[in-house]
Amino acid sequence: MTLLFTILVTFFAGMGAGLGTGFAGMSAAAVISPMLITFLDVDPYMAVGIALSSDVLASAVSAYVYGKNKNLDIRNGVIMMVSVLIFTVIGSYISSLVPSTTMGNFSVFMTFLLGIKFIVKPVMTTKESMAQVSAKKRAVQSVVCGVIIGFICGFVGAGGGMMMLLILTSVLGYELKTAVGTSVFIMAFTALTGAVSHFAIGGAPDWTIFLLCVVFTFLWARIAAVFANKATPKTLNRATGVILVILGIVVLAFSLL
Repeated sequence: MTLLFTILVTFFAGMGAGLGTGFAGMSAAAVISPMLITFLDVDPYMAVGIALSSDVLASAVSAYVYGKNKNLDIRNGVIMMVSVLIFTVIGSYISSLVPSTTMGNFSVFMTFLLGIKFIVKPVMTTKESMAQVSAKKRAVQSVVCGVIIGFICGFVGAGGGMMMLLILTSVLGYELKTAVGTSVFIMAFTALTGAVSHFAIGGAPDWTIFLLCVVFTFLWARIAAVFANKATPKTLNRATGVILVILGIVVLAFSLL
């Protein structure tokens, strides 16, 4: 019974995380962590490590599917990733120097609001309009946005995937599929860095929970990414918006528990 309950919890956690990753480049930590903590009594620090590990393969397979469909900006993704990694460390250090604030639900509310935004005001930017921006300007924008995203992630401790999607679509003017593809490409590396750090510090996880979360998140992320790349922009915006709103509500409910 205990094993069956573990499988059910990790299945639904992986489903929510995988759909969020494949559709919107959302970090699995926002879904998996609260479910493992609430229902399986997993240590919070270890729960984040398992969630980040689930993020690695889920983001990697999503990035592969988006890249295969030419919906991935690798060059500027690498530039932004470097900035994000550097300033996540800086933001984390500064955060340790100031009094703790109530920012725990930052990514949850952001997920919900971003979902509403995609439903009400869909991103209809085209690749043709993206191509009008010069390579030099795009590279500079990527550095600046990477700095902002990294600092917020390090300082607040959450919201990386959502911040990237918001900035890529609203600030850099990416069309939605390319924004998600680039976001999951970056997240595959940032999640790997975070997962290795967590296990190096906190030790080995519960391997049953670890493997189940990784496998279920991977499978659902692939399903979501394949669907997303075949969908029309209007359908993708609505599907992404609905999933983000549902995940935002569910994760908030787990947080309150």
